[in-house]
Amino acid sequence: MRPLSSRRMLVASVLALGLIAACGAPPSPPAPPPTPTGPPVPSFEAPYAFGTPQAKIPPPEHGLIPVVKRVHTDKPYVFITIDDGQVPHPMALDLMRRSKTRPTLFLTDRYVEGHRGYFKDLRDQAGATIENHTLSHPNLRGKPYEVQHKEICGASDAYQREYGKRPVLFRPPYGNYDDTTRKAAADCGIKALVLWTETINDGAMQFQTGTKLKPGDVVLMHFRKTFVEDYTAFLTKAKEDGMTPVPLEDFLTP
Repeated sequence: MRPLSSRRMLVASVLALGLIAACGAPPSPPAPPPTPTGPPVPSFEAPYAFGTPQAKIPPPEHGLIPVVKRVHTDKPYVFITIDDGQVPHPMALDLMRRSKTRPTLFLTDRYVEGHRGYFKDLRDQAGATIENHTLSHPNLRGKPYEVQHKEICGASDAYQREYGKRPVLFRPPYGNYDDTTRKAAADCGIKALVLWTETINDGAMQFQTGTKLKPGDVVLMHFRKTFVEDYTAFLTKAKEDGMTPVPLEDFLTP
């Protein structure tokens, strides 16, 4: 049999391609699924270079650290603080990063135990700051100096070992304290005792006075199952009231 000529081979190839097209070409591989980004959240641009001191902590009086409930500022700045660490919610890092906010974490060491890497990620990847909320979350008011000193210094020692920086701010559990608390905290290297003006629970802001955030407000929430709802409620309210969340430590610099 005579071999096919080049012309006849070309015609055969075209016919074969036509047959494949008629029968349907092999399906293309499916596109990769989109990367999940979570629900949209309000985002804030830094009004200054975060980490730059803006104001100093008031000096102690008679060996007692100052008590700070509201930060003195005439700028539209507010501060978000998160207590305990009982529920290390997996969405916390994503929310902090996407909203470009840097909260202050007042952590209780018994909750941090076993999750130290989680809180380190919040510090290193989102710019959160780790501060002191005692070893075991007792009501300190009325307790002897030795008990209060152990609770406060023990947590500061643990965080200094683990995270390389000793806390300078302290929040007493339940907001309860006395002069012994202030003296023990000072002796542990704490520079200020921090309370709050507003709270967030179950996705709702709770105001002590009025219905709007005001410059210098310190907002309290917790590491709970409702973390996403609570953090989003704060972000939404701050945006609505024309406030920008900034790091508390920038305005309470030793």
